[in-house]
Amino acid sequence: MRRPLAALVPLPALALAACGTPPEATVAPAPPMASASASAPPSASVATAPPAAPPQKLDTLKRADFNRLAGALFLPLYWTADTNKNDTLDPPELAVLWGFRGGPYAAEDAAWVDRDKGQFSSTFLFSYAKMVEAQGAKIDGPDAARRNLVLSELRQGRPTLVETDLRAFTPGEKRFVEIILEVAELTERIFQKQKGTWDMRLRVPKGSPESQTLFFRNQGPRCEAPLTQNEAACSAIPDAPKGRISGLYPLDMLSDAKFCDALSGHADKKTLTDPFTVVRRSPEGKPIGVPYTTAYADEMKPIAGLLAKAAEVIAPDPKEKALEKYLLAASKAFTDNDWAPADEAWTKMGVDNSRWYLRVGPDETYEEPCNTKALFHVSFALINQKSLKWQKKLDPLKIEMEKELAGLAGPPYTARNVSFKLPDFIDIVVNAGDSRSPFGGTIGQSLPNFGAVANEGRGRTVAMTNFYTDPDSMAALRETTESLFCKVTMATYTTDPEPQLMSTVLHEAAHNLGPAHQYKVAGKIDREVFGGPLASTFEELKAQTAALYLTDWLAGRKEITKEDADRAHVRDVVWSFGHISRGMYTETHAPKSYSHLAAIQLGHLMKEGVVTWNGGETAANGKDQGCFTVDLAKFAGAARSLMKEVAGIKGRGDKKAAEALVKRYVDCEADGKPHEACQKAQKVITERVLRQPKPSFFYSIRFK
Repeated sequence: MRRPLAALVPLPALALAACGTPPEATVAPAPPMASASASAPPSASVATAPPAAPPQKLDTLKRADFNRLAGALFLPLYWTADTNKNDTLDPPELAVLWGFRGGPYAAEDAAWVDRDKGQFSSTFLFSYAKMVEAQGAKIDGPDAARRNLVLSELRQGRPTLVETDLRAFTPGEKRFVEIILEVAELTERIFQKQKGTWDMRLRVPKGSPESQTLFFRNQGPRCEAPLTQNEAACSAIPDAPKGRISGLYPLDMLSDAKFCDALSGHADKKTLTDPFTVVRRSPEGKPIGVPYTTAYADEMKPIAGLLAKAAEVIAPDPKEKALEKYLLAASKAFTDNDWAPADEAWTKMGVDNSRWYLRVGPDETYEEPCNTKALFHVSFALINQKSLKWQKKLDPLKIEMEKELAGLAGPPYTARNVSFKLPDFIDIVVNAGDSRSPFGGTIGQSLPNFGAVANEGRGRTVAMTNFYTDPDSMAALRETTESLFCKVTMATYTTDPEPQLMSTVLHEAAHNLGPAHQYKVAGKIDREVFGGPLASTFEELKAQTAALYLTDWLAGRKEITKEDADRAHVRDVVWSFGHISRGMYTETHAPKSYSHLAAIQLGHLMKEGVVTWNGGETAANGKDQGCFTVDLAKFAGAARSLMKEVAGIKGRGDKKAAEALVKRYVDCEADGKPHEACQKAQKVITERVLRQPKPSFFYSIRFK
């Protein structure tokens, strides 16, 4: 389970430019199983650029223009910051982005800049000249309409860099990172096969670099930004696929809107809904479950070998024995589809016995039609020692927090003897596969979701601490927030990440508290009671509502100050604004879990008079008419009443009550009539948030 942050951060508008094919850097050959990028189409490979005469200064493009044009031309380049304030791109300020073309990442970096000499390559200089030429250019021709929609999609995302500096690390540690990056490439291939998009990469037009960027960023052809996700023609490939797409089920099943229910009611439902199988047709036409190790053998066998190699590389370090054991256990899981031993080894890692965080395998189910099949991902990070503060504060309180939520849930749920780990803080190096989203990123996660470790509450949770902390993101967040809040509420807002971090810690801890995914009522777990999508929504709603409630609970115990609680509440309302702006449903009307939970929370807070719309008041930015205020004196009571309602619904398995909350606050329908206040709030939030493009995270690793 995870908690994403729909941050409200801007991107300077992307010009309708960038026609023409970008040059391709010469890189070393990729390993046999990763000869094509797991996400970039083969059409990205073109001849090496001719040498270009070095310009006197690279000052023609401003930093924002450089970064948007790089995306439009499918170039893995990012201007990190103008550190010396000379309005010129200098070699140390260039980051080369991971994943665009496949193959050894270090070789890709060297193709653009010589780090030792501090010089740009001829390939880079040629590309810079093409970027200058692309300014103001317009796309025309028979495919212009589609390509311009793609540019509109890209405009709604701001490339946001997550950079890791490994220059002080040992050669062995650097080699370890290189191996994990190879694992990440192959994992993206599996994930795209699960999505049903892998083969579509072959259809991306060679002369459409913006389409290549879209396919890489979205790991498929479809547009996913709020303003273009419902545009049928917005796609990285011509003749965009219509309807539901998935590689986890037979094509004929996907056209049936109720096929997930049919699988859940099938005589062989245990196999067909197993999270680690693909559903296929037998020669007789019957649905059968195929293990992941069979369905994805071409990728899983090489990944197993790479993980074993990584264990060999890290073995000489006596401080990394826990990591070595996990790598070997994960390697075996990629050969036998038994993930329980890997989970056991993984839970034994933590802030006290490794400097690395690594999770590789199938975990979350949110992005597949039935919310049942576990999707492959890599989350790779460095441990941040600051987590020890919150672990020491909350660890003695776990049992008491469980009792609090159990008391609110009421019968038949009873408190358990929980023993989960509190979150480690991690600084992400790279996310891949299901962990790499087109917009924003997960800021907290509790795993695993299946098996004994999950059932017994022995999982591991993490909070990602290096997302949204760059100056551009913080400034953009404040700008959007000022357009939504009135001045009196804006006075409590802070860009300090600590309140949001506390909320993330509590959210992830709460996945292990109260009636969770594996809790059974009348012998059935939540997805059997509610159905996959609604079960996912209410587990996340429970966790986020617990974060609201436990914040004031901690303040009452003097573990944090009232001021800390107030700042956290204001940031949590901003968090809900971000997810509401993304819309409630996908283009196939699949529910967006976090948008649903955000809408339910906001609706409840407005019903209780905590959040109020003031149509006659000017927002804190001094421009927008109408704004929201947050009555912090009423917040604790409203959070408690919602926690009681949501925990009770989960504890009783009350599907009708769950559906009623969705209808009222998500679909804005009350007593068979439109809920006008709900509709207005969603409309205003969406309009003001969508003025600013959302962050699209890209990753870069400095080896030298």
